[in-house]
Amino acid sequence: MKNNLFLIALTCLCALTLFPPNTFAADDAMLGLPEGAKIRLGKGTVNEIAYSPDGERLAVASSIGIWIYDVATGKELALLVGHSDDVNSVSFSPDGQTLASGGRYDIRLWDVATGSLLQTLKGHTWDVNSVSFSPDGQALASGSSDWTIRLWAISTGSEFRILIGHSDDVNSVSFSPDGKTIASGSDDNTIRLWDIVTSTPIQTLEGHSDDVNSVSFSPDGKTIASGSRDRTIRLWDIVTGASSRVLEERGDVYSVSFSPDGQMLASGSWHRTIHLWDVATGGHLRRLEGHTWVVNSVSFSPDGQTLASGSMNEIRLWDVATGAPLQMLEEHTSVYSVSFSPDGKTLASGNDDKTIRLWDVVTGAPLQMLEGHTLDVRSVSFSPDGQTLASGSSREIRLWDVATGAFLQRLEGHGGYVESVSFSPDGQTLASGGGYDNTVRLWDVGTGAEIRTLEGLRGYVESVSFSPDGQTLASDDLRLWDVATGALLRTLEGQGGVNSVSFSPDGQWLAGGGWQEILLWNVQTGARIRTLKGHSGGVSSVSFSPDGQVLVSGGIDSTIRLWNVATGASLQTLEGHRGPVLSVSFSPDGQTLASGSWDGTVLLWEFTPLEPSQRTEDVNGDGIVNIQDLVQVAGALGAAGQNAADVNGDGIVNIQDLVQVAGALGKGAAAPPKN
Repeated sequence: MKNNLFLIALTCLCALTLFPPNTFAADDAMLGLPEGAKIRLGKGTVNEIAYSPDGERLAVASSIGIWIYDVATGKELALLVGHSDDVNSVSFSPDGQTLASGGRYDIRLWDVATGSLLQTLKGHTWDVNSVSFSPDGQALASGSSDWTIRLWAISTGSEFRILIGHSDDVNSVSFSPDGKTIASGSDDNTIRLWDIVTSTPIQTLEGHSDDVNSVSFSPDGKTIASGSRDRTIRLWDIVTGASSRVLEERGDVYSVSFSPDGQMLASGSWHRTIHLWDVATGGHLRRLEGHTWVVNSVSFSPDGQTLASGSMNEIRLWDVATGAPLQMLEEHTSVYSVSFSPDGKTLASGNDDKTIRLWDVVTGAPLQMLEGHTLDVRSVSFSPDGQTLASGSSREIRLWDVATGAFLQRLEGHGGYVESVSFSPDGQTLASGGGYDNTVRLWDVGTGAEIRTLEGLRGYVESVSFSPDGQTLASDDLRLWDVATGALLRTLEGQGGVNSVSFSPDGQWLAGGGWQEILLWNVQTGARIRTLKGHSGGVSSVSFSPDGQVLVSGGIDSTIRLWNVATGASLQTLEGHRGPVLSVSFSPDGQTLASGSWDGTVLLWEFTPLEPSQRTEDVNGDGIVNIQDLVQVAGALGAAGQNAADVNGDGIVNIQDLVQVAGALGKGAAAPPKN
């Protein structure tokens, strides 16, 4: 593995020597990586796509940046990063040399040839939903959730005009072919036409009964097409403002685009389809099917022969004349859950596109895609022998053969999403947490039969975890259960619940991720021993390193945080995801950390285990557990409160502390925390 990692590092070094940051490289898993990450799995969710004027490149606005694809090969050329959040819109300049992108609050201009950032345009006070170049390339229009349209001079990057009139988010802006007029579509259900020279509104086009998501001028400038959440497309006469035709869709219309000759209109909708329409007659020409998610963007190639369509999880290219699918670019999807195989060579991810993906941890290459669930896959877990994978989705759990990808069996009984699945250490039992039905269920892995249901939990169940000995199960409502009998053993100190629970490798401690904090409990006593604070929102996932020294947490604040278990100190904050971090996991050898995010990516991070530090059994701190430590504990028997002799952290020095020190005689490695 180390040799492979060395080769990957050497390859990256060569690539950086040949190409500056953000520019062309062969391996998309290495493009635009955040500091500390060594590989990326997945590409983020798709928001908008645009062809370059020469038809050779496709720009994709995604949740992690702007991907640039070579249309002929389908290969990634670049990943442009810099926006602080989702990139909502992209537009090429007419000469193809500059790319504009709109994100949270700002617009960025990029040099297409080098991938370098040219300018950042600031002025909007909320999301920039749409950007569009003027036909002469000298101006850029932007529409925002701050209800304004702004015009920018490309040469200086300065704002020279603000168009105000909409009473809700502006979702789409488009220049007329002569550059004299701008059309804008808004959540106020209207399209507005603006005179560029005078900055005055020309007219307001009314007729839609819901949000207008997309507007587009025909190539001759005589017609405007608009797509709306009211499931219709309207064609408007630019002179009279009259709605000349109404084309009905089966779902919300998110994108409309004219073919270069103006004879055809493409529309992308909620119903996962693309429709092609005859502009002259309004007749339906063709339906293109294949997407598994909402189609939010459509774009014709400059020669009109190919149509590109983007949904949240994939990009497809189609032959316009026949409707035949030509190519599918690698898929994009949000990640709910990640799990390492026991040998550490494979990573499984559960995704919102109803699939499970298996990845090669060393190379980042996709190995298999497991399909069969009908809704989001919220949780995945490998069996201890690595031969079986469990996945939880809506009302069902599926078991898969890892070697072949074959579906083995379905476990049914939950009344809603299965948010968590966990194998017992012996692999014979599977525990599952059901969200809406507020239950935890135990299943016989061999037969698929339900063993028992644990009821009376306090609310939505998001996480369950087996103790290392398999005798205890923790649920995120702060309860510990006897696996053999289903009896409630203990309720942990605290109120309400947490989002994620995880046992330490020695089974003495339980970590729970809550709102802006991580809590640590003594499993034997149920006492809360420490609170770790640093996240600015909910903590979605917690996991101990294999040696128990480090706790990792992922938060909805998009950060990953590493904590010293022995001291509670914050060790490091990893930033790089562009959305909530929903799942974190250490590899079995403890050298790699995986994080899965709503931004549609899994990041693998290099992790160096902590150097051995003082054990809690080393009461006198001389670097070794010996007879002097036993003497110090014996001398403090009965003492309550914070005390170095309280080795197990239960709040009192007693015989259990003596036993723990005796069992560690001669050792000097790290141990779990105390009060």
